[in-house]
Amino acid sequence: MRQVLSLVLVALVASTLVAADGPADDPFLWLEEVEDADALAWVERQNERSTSTLEKVPEFESIRQGILEVYDSDERIPEVAIRGEHLYNFWQDATHVRGIWRRTSIEEYRTDDPKWETVLDIDRLAETEGENWAWGTPTCLPPEYRRCMIGLSRGGTDAKVYREFDTVDKAFVEDGFVVPEAKSYVHWRDRDTLWVATDFGEGTLTTSGYPRVAKKWARGTPLAEATTVFEAPQDHVGVAAYSDHTPDGRYDLVRDTPQFFRGTHYLVLDGRKVRLDLPADVDLKGMFKDQLLISLRTDWKVAGITYPQGALLAIDLDDFLQGKRAFETLFEPSERVSLDTFATTRNRVVLTTLDNVRGRLYVVEFEDRSWSRHEVPTPGMGSVEIESTSYGDDTWFFSYTDFLTPSTLFLVKEDLEPVAVKSSPAFFDASGMEVAQHEATSKDGTSIPYFVVTPKGFEANGTAPTVLYGYGGFEIPMLPKYSDKSGTAWLARGGVWVLSNIRGGGEFGPRWHQGVLKENRHKVYEDFIAVAEDLIDREITSPEHLGIMGGSQGGLLVGVAALQRPDLFGAVVSQVPLLDMGRYHELLAGASWMAEYGNPDVPEDWAFIQTWSPYHMVRKDVDYPEIFFRTNTRDDRVHPGHPRKMVARMLEQGHPVLYWEDTQGGHSAGTTNEARAYGWALDFAYLWMKLS
Repeated sequence: MRQVLSLVLVALVASTLVAADGPADDPFLWLEEVEDADALAWVERQNERSTSTLEKVPEFESIRQGILEVYDSDERIPEVAIRGEHLYNFWQDATHVRGIWRRTSIEEYRTDDPKWETVLDIDRLAETEGENWAWGTPTCLPPEYRRCMIGLSRGGTDAKVYREFDTVDKAFVEDGFVVPEAKSYVHWRDRDTLWVATDFGEGTLTTSGYPRVAKKWARGTPLAEATTVFEAPQDHVGVAAYSDHTPDGRYDLVRDTPQFFRGTHYLVLDGRKVRLDLPADVDLKGMFKDQLLISLRTDWKVAGITYPQGALLAIDLDDFLQGKRAFETLFEPSERVSLDTFATTRNRVVLTTLDNVRGRLYVVEFEDRSWSRHEVPTPGMGSVEIESTSYGDDTWFFSYTDFLTPSTLFLVKEDLEPVAVKSSPAFFDASGMEVAQHEATSKDGTSIPYFVVTPKGFEANGTAPTVLYGYGGFEIPMLPKYSDKSGTAWLARGGVWVLSNIRGGGEFGPRWHQGVLKENRHKVYEDFIAVAEDLIDREITSPEHLGIMGGSQGGLLVGVAALQRPDLFGAVVSQVPLLDMGRYHELLAGASWMAEYGNPDVPEDWAFIQTWSPYHMVRKDVDYPEIFFRTNTRDDRVHPGHPRKMVARMLEQGHPVLYWEDTQGGHSAGTTNEARAYGWALDFAYLWMKLS
């Protein structure tokens, strides 16, 4: 242990020295030029080197085929959105590579073999228009849902082209609304008016690359002549104008977001913007029966009452605008119980909670000016997700799943009796497998829960190939869900799967996230390392058989962990990661995350950021596990320059490292099932190669 600690100290000292170098001293800055010919040639060489190794792993092809069969299976549950009298679904399979947008009725959907009506064929559209179109979720105007703004991206980027579509005619509207390619917020006000926040030209984007100007756009007029309704400072994250369409009326709103999880909300009344007197970090849930619904990220003392962090509150909007502050508490958290998700039907509020990271489901009703709450039974203590709710009545869907139980979709109507309508098939044999929840003790004494899924015949003797997955950021919880990919590629082949619930996520509400921001960020990595050590102490696995995996913020997490404690891990999969934390705020959307990580340009912030910036931590004279970095050329959220430069620096220092960069897919795992299956097969082939 003493030798390990000395290695960590050496790495930290080295990071301080490297951190003094600015961008001009970065020999790999050229790899940030995404489409540069030399950079792409470098990527091609790395891809060829890595794929030639990983495709030869004996498990690779069977894993790829198994995952592709899952993605293409006709037995998957078609995820649906209730839109008026129809259920809409986006579907991809071997025939529909880019996918089709289709619809059916609730009655037809409940049959074993529902008949679907194709509304838009993306494969045909891409071929006709000669574009590499990828589907984006449409925004449609209730209650008819006839007019929709459909977002289409080239290769799966966050930037999209929005085009008006008629779901009755099943065609794009001639001379309809079109918003050019950008990272835009587009919402319907009414049939002839859109709220648009987009790239209106020079100076209209924030430093994060999001819109800083929101406008109201009338049909039949040029976008350039749209009326400005709000303009935010350039250093804010972004701004959006939108309408909350409810059965009781429409509410026009503007949201200015200066930084993540903070903002100012305005209600547009008779052309005036009325600022809502709410805490800056409040989560505005929307309107329900003229009640304003909010959840709190910090305690709020108002009118002599302190409402706790994580609570869900309601108040009559007129009363609120008149200065009254007597809120009703619809949900109050406890030490290990937090609010998870939220939705409304015509007459009910539906919410899920996390009880020690296990889902529960409730319905809240408002009758005779009084609130009541009822729990809706679920099959177990796995994950519960509200899938879709109806605008016009009290019909809604929710799904239930856990690590070993395929997802089941339930339909709920006015009687609140859940009816199972669809079940996903078992894509792997879970017989003999077990799930346990343990806790590790982090460096500061905090108990960190985690789930362990063990294969059939498992014995705790330290030899099991084990993958520890983590995220730890942005208040996003990691929940127990049936995983087709890890099930077929890992568990069914004898591996152990571990899901960590480290701080930074939302497993225990806002406090679980807020306690590790900026200068406290090091606790995220300490939590993750504590889980790894606990797995070894329990002899579930050992360092040579323990691998770690994470994407995006999770890619940063595993990168830091691997460099801080190279003695703990035999394999590392870092997907679409942040790694150069000295420049992250200058790359794509990076500036929007400074509330999470800090500002590297501020010396006080850089003092702690540099201690967990992988690009600055890596040392020539330390032995690291061979890390597999995976990213995407079309990722316009987390810049592919992060892993490119990291790999180049590690190769220069003589470290073994693997790299693969897909050419499409954005910040996801690909735009087609074939591409997704291939990427995941590389990951798991690498893990088997390293941990067997």
